[in-house]
Amino acid sequence: MGGGDVSKEMGTCSLAYRRGDHKLRKFVTARSIKFLLLAAISFALITLACRSSRPWFNSSIAVADQISRSRKGYTLLMNTWKRYDLLKKSVSHYASCSRLDSIHIVWSEPNPPSESLKKYLEKVVKKKARDGHEVELVFDVNKEDSLNNRFKEIKDLKTDAVFSIDDDIIFPCHTVDFAFNVWESAPETMVGFVPRVHWPEQSNGKADYYTYSGWWSVWWSGTYSMVLSKAAFFHKKYLSLYTNDMPASIREFTTKNRNCEDIAMSFLVANATNAPPIWVKGKIYEIGSTGISSIGGHTEKRTHCVNRFVAEFGRMPLVYTSMKAVDSRSLWFW
Repeated sequence: MGGGDVSKEMGTCSLAYRRGDHKLRKFVTARSIKFLLLAAISFALITLACRSSRPWFNSSIAVADQISRSRKGYTLLMNTWKRYDLLKKSVSHYASCSRLDSIHIVWSEPNPPSESLKKYLEKVVKKKARDGHEVELVFDVNKEDSLNNRFKEIKDLKTDAVFSIDDDIIFPCHTVDFAFNVWESAPETMVGFVPRVHWPEQSNGKADYYTYSGWWSVWWSGTYSMVLSKAAFFHKKYLSLYTNDMPASIREFTTKNRNCEDIAMSFLVANATNAPPIWVKGKIYEIGSTGISSIGGHTEKRTHCVNRFVAEFGRMPLVYTSMKAVDSRSLWFW
């Protein structure tokens, strides 16, 4: 055999080897991908099966809930205005929450609540109550129509915790209970579901001027400085402070402009604590129509409120934070 024939044969063998090696790599790669995919699916199924079958996991949640129920509960402070269907739905829902102690309905309409409405809600509350626990239902009837009524002092409250809520907002009971647990860990501050933020404004050349920003600014920056009282926990003592110690000019301003009582409460709590609020993650169900936030000029009006309150307090008390409380028991990864 000549040198040319040997070289040709070696080249043929080398080409066959490379082809075989390429096929082998493709085979191994395909097998690896299938194996990893199968392993991932198997792991997910096994984890799901274990989580549902682990008595200690389910019992740990039950024990935590039982411990929570053994503590003092909270008062639901619900603001309403001529939306009786929404009021009925909201009261019916929250009456079944395990840690609810009482429901106070802030009534500012010209006419008192009808007997039929009171009897209906009393019947619903009695029917929905859990484990024989009796939930107290009270109408706080006001002579004046003012947004300040939602923070009027209630002298006979049995609980330290107040959950302020609008009549058109629904949260699952387990979400409210978790927020209550968070509040118990920091009872001096506000704990809520609707964060907002203020920003110093540099462009207009004014000293100590701020703008009010809504949800999208919070989402983009990951920062907030307020939680709105349309869905928030706070200590009952702040009702007394709002009624008796808040500058009268601020209460008059909110009554006249029918806006910003929630910002005023945020200022009040921040001024007393020098601490930020706590935002709790939770799914919100709005069962009513859009509110004043959808009206044109809303942000400008709220910005005016922020700067008016800064002038009244003599400083900016709101504190920035990026912390969010999340219930890890219902998460895969946290």
